Amino acid sequence: MARTASPRVSSANVLAELRRAARKGDRAALTLAVEQMKILALSPRYWEKYLALLANPLARLVDLLVIKQGDRIGRQKGRKVPAAPRAPRRGGGRPSRVDRRRRPPVPSQPSLFPDADP
Repeated sequence: MARTASPRVSSANVLAELRRAARKGDRAALTLAVEQMKILALSPRYWEKYLALLANPLARLVDLLVIKQGDRIGRQKGRKVPAAPRAPRRGGGRPSRVDRRRRPPVPSQPSLFPDADP
């Protein structure tokens, strides 16, 4: 079924094409969505629309893999991405030098062949 594409780029159209591409594996829909996203990403006039579009996980994935402009545009617009909180370090790192040199005594292991004389 042939559809004519709307000459105007809207976030709703881009998301509809991305969903169609994800659901049916439609390459034409994916190509159309990527081209529309490039129009939004590469012209400063549409940067606010593009940043709003990146709230959707599918659009964010396409941006990260294909277009690679979302972070740059966000920085230029003054948006700060909150850093992920780091977990505190636990004591499971490398042991100190003294601990590595000093080995605990190994208990004597019974022989696998008790009848054999050493």
